[in-house]
Order: sequence, then structure tokens, then C-alpha cells
Amino acid sequence: MCGIFGYFGPLNNAAELALEGLKNLEYRGYDSWGVAAKLESGEIRMEKHVGKISDVKEFGKELKGQITHLAIGHTRWATHGGVTQKNAHPHLSKNGEFVLVHNGIIENFRELRKELQGKGYEFLSETDTETAVHLIEHYSDEGFETAVQKAVNRLEGRYAILVLHDNTLIAARKGSPLIIGIGNLKNEFFIGSDVPAFLKYTNRVMYLDDDQMVMMNKDGIRFKTVSQGTPIEKREIKLNLTQQSAEKGAYAHFMIKEIMEQKETLSRAINQDPILIEKLAQAIREAKGTFLIGCGTAGKVALTGSYLFSSVAKKHINFAFGSEFTSFQEFLTDKTLLIAISQSGETADTLEAIEIAKEKGVKIACIVNVESSTMARFSDIVIPLKVGPEKAVASTKATTAQMAILTLLAYATANRLEEGKQLLIRTAGEINDMLNPRYEEHIAKIAESMKNVESMYIIGKGLNYPMALEAAIKLQEVSYIHAEGFAGGELKHGPIALISQGTPCLTIVANDATRADILGNAMEVKARGGRIIGVSPENSEIFDDWIRVPDVGDTSPIVNIIPIQILAYHLAIKRQNNPDMPRNLAKSVTVK
Repeated sequence: MCGIFGYFGPLNNAAELALEGLKNLEYRGYDSWGVAAKLESGEIRMEKHVGKISDVKEFGKELKGQITHLAIGHTRWATHGGVTQKNAHPHLSKNGEFVLVHNGIIENFRELRKELQGKGYEFLSETDTETAVHLIEHYSDEGFETAVQKAVNRLEGRYAILVLHDNTLIAARKGSPLIIGIGNLKNEFFIGSDVPAFLKYTNRVMYLDDDQMVMMNKDGIRFKTVSQGTPIEKREIKLNLTQQSAEKGAYAHFMIKEIMEQKETLSRAINQDPILIEKLAQAIREAKGTFLIGCGTAGKVALTGSYLFSSVAKKHINFAFGSEFTSFQEFLTDKTLLIAISQSGETADTLEAIEIAKEKGVKIACIVNVESSTMARFSDIVIPLKVGPEKAVASTKATTAQMAILTLLAYATANRLEEGKQLLIRTAGEINDMLNPRYEEHIAKIAESMKNVESMYIIGKGLNYPMALEAAIKLQEVSYIHAEGFAGGELKHGPIALISQGTPCLTIVANDATRADILGNAMEVKARGGRIIGVSPENSEIFDDWIRVPDVGDTSPIVNIIPIQILAYHLAIKRQNNPDMPRNLAKSVTVK
């Protein structure tokens, strides 16, 4: 959520590098942006705008053509205060010497703001962020480094801050990601909310953890704890990523690129260390209560997992959304296992659930795409997705990889790991055959016929009930059509009242014990004038439109969600929406 970028080094176009870095972070979601840089004269200049960075070719008069070696930038997703230029970051101190950007939420900003106003500080924005820069100035008589440390120690909540002063950058974090890139020139440093911000220039990184701060200037780079000021040694890591993997290539949007990458990403997700899978399976067998948690799409995957463990391993697994997990904390003991699911590994609500669980002595496992994320570092066991960067806000390839890993775990828990792996290999092959231009064209035609509807509904049963919920999320996220998912059998208990002539109803059908029931539910909708779009291995006279999917047994949720991802993408395009950056949404939700 939001994006931070910073540069310190010998290159003389730091402001332009910040602008480029922010463009690389657009996928995280934002509504305004800004850049601040220090000029050779020592003056700090800023540009702040509402709208899209991608529409900007170059800076205006403030920063255009200026020689700059030190710059910071930010993309803002509004939490405190409206979407205005004055609320956009960076924020400047009263004396004009400190400039700051911030992700997250400062929960005690009202008390701090009142205190600072009493000391004569004037606030120009409605943001919680401006509190932090004034607090740093308030302590600045004790030196820049001490001022940041003292100020940050007074902040409550989750945050990542980056401050520019004199010829130094200082960053600190608690709960929001910050990654340092080590440049190829002497004393050259990048910092960003995510690696794609600077991947064009370096893949050598150091990770900033919670309760840590970092200082970057001509003398090099230093780390220490925020709370105690204790020096820290950090290890440099070389990432196996390329700039090409984080770009669209020949595709119009990241979303369709990532959908089509599922031909390969599913195979990579399946190719796990069997010892690691068995280790987590054994932990599931031994636990006195296991929880699967996640938020948004990851939450629907977790719910799917509870069905998989029931049908495959005959094992009861508890499900909870990360944001609701606090209601279940009384059930936790040191014999409990918590499995958290996330693409980014930085989801605030899920991290809070993990923190609660750790306090109770719970064993933590996670299934994540970013192995160096906060969630991964908090976990006893980490299963990586291996799908590469996912930049579209609407998750696609990470979703199917998460379900593949849960399938492996369910089969491993039943001592049938090889059987589960072979099923997934066959499924990956079927997906490779399915994702072809004719298939996409067929779905695009269905999207054309649906583009003006106001509402649609999705029904599923058993393993595919969570996919009905996930389908609704995908359609909501990028098409902005009112979409709702239901368990097929629940229709007659209320939702069927919403059906009128021509109302689209996507019906997810698997060739399993639920087939007859879900087709019966679809018939109930059709009898009331609904239009039935079947997602099924076999056609049916009930369907007005049919989207064929392979018959793959327990992995049907994986193959059934993919055509709905494609449908959501084409509905977004036909409704003239940007599917990569849907309104009001962010890729990594790092605030509660």
C-alpha cells in the first residue's frame, strides 16, 4: 500500500530516478504522488501532484533539469485527509530542513499533533504523516540521527518512514516494508517499498526489519535498532530477479500477462522441496488445532484449503480471515499451528494475527511469494510460491500457486504426497492447453455481451464455493460491476430474490458429488429469468453460455478460477477501466 523510493549516490539525476522508481511502484495503488530532492545549492525542492505518475513525462519548473544527488519520492493512498496536493507526500518541516515520506498509519497522531501545535508548529495538511516530520524537527537540536530515533520511538501503529536532511537519508520501519538496494557505484544506495522500484539498477539488497533504522550518506550505510540504538550488522543478499520479469513485455497489462504466466507458474509452485512439505504436513498432523488465515483473495484460498483438508486428508482445519482472527485467540495454545497465506507477506491484518499467535506460543507457518517478507521472517516454516513478481493489484498467478501448495499439503498430510504432485502436474498441463488465443477470444465475446450489466452473481458448491467468493472479488476489483458469490444451496434462502430477467449467474461446476446439486441451483436461477454462464468440464442444456474447463478432480478450484480471471480482465477493458490499478485499491495492504 503506497510506495516509497529514495536515492543517495554519485549520479546527478536523483530526482528523475525517484520519478522512475515511483512509476515502477504504481502497481501498489495510489491517488497522489510527490518527489523531493536536494539541489547543489543546499535547497530542498518538491513537486506534488494528484493523479497518475505515468501521465508525467518530466518534472515541472521546481525540479526539471536540476542536478540532484539525493531524492525521495512517494505514492500516497489516502487514509488521513482527502486526495489533495497539500496532503500528498513528501511533507516538509517548519524550518524547511527536513523532508519526509511515510507509509502506514500513526495511530497516536492526534495527541502528537495537539502537543506540537502547543509548541508553535503549524500543520499544512490533514495527514498523520506531517506529525512525524515536525516531531523530528522538535528533537533536531540533538542531531539528525537522534532526532529520528526519538521521534520514531513515540510513534504508535505500523509505519515506514524515509527522511532527507542535509546530505543524509534515514529510514525506519515497523510493520511496513522497506528494502535497501546496494548500487554498483561507490556509496550508492536505493531504498524502496518493493524491489521493482530499483531492480533496473541493482539486485543486491539488504532488508530493514521492524524496530530498525538505517543511515545512508557519503560515509556509507549503518543500521541500528530504533528502541535501543544498538548497532546491527546486515547481510547483503543477491536476488534471482530480472527487470524483464517485472515488466509487461508484449502484453497490454500486467493482469493478463500474469494470468497467462500460469502456464509456467503452477509448475514452479509444485516444484517444492518434499522435505519442507513433509515437515509442515507433520506439523499439521501433530497440532492440537490448525488455523488457515489470509485476507482478501488469500482468505478465499485459505477457505478452499479447509475444504481440501477435509476431502483429501479427512482432517479438520479451522479457517479465519486475518482481520477477524482476534475473535479466535482464546482457542490458541502452544500446541496450535497457524498457517498464514499472503502474496506479499506484508498484509497488516494477517501480521497482527501472527503477532497474537506468537504471544500464545503458537507454531507459525506461511505460504508467501516474497521469501524475505516480514511474514516469512516471523515464521517457523516458510513455503515459497516461486511465481515471480505479481504487479497487478488483482491477484491471479499467486492465487493458483497458493491453492497448488495447499493441495500438496493436504495430500502430504494423508501420506499421499506423490499422488497429489502427479495430479497437480496433470493440472498444469491442462492449463497450458487451455490458455490459448481462441479460449481468450471466446471469453472476451461473453464479456462483450455482459459489459453493461449492473449486477451479477456467482454460485459454487463444496470445493468451489470459495471460488464463487473469489470470482466475485475479481469481478468487483477490476470491472466495478456489483458481483456477489454464494453457496448454490443458499440461493433459496434469500439471494434468489435478486434474480430478474437477464441477470447473469456464473455457475462453477465440478465433476464431483456436487455436480447435480449445483446444476439444480442453476436451474432455479434460470427459471426466474437468469442468464446462466457455466464454467464446467461438460456442457449442459441449462447453460446459456459455456466456458469449458478441464476435469481435474480435487484441483478443480485452480482451473475454474482462471477463466473468471480472464472474464474479469476483459470486462475491465470493455468498461474502459485500468485492470492493473483499480480505483481505491492497493496491491499490498499494509494498514488495517
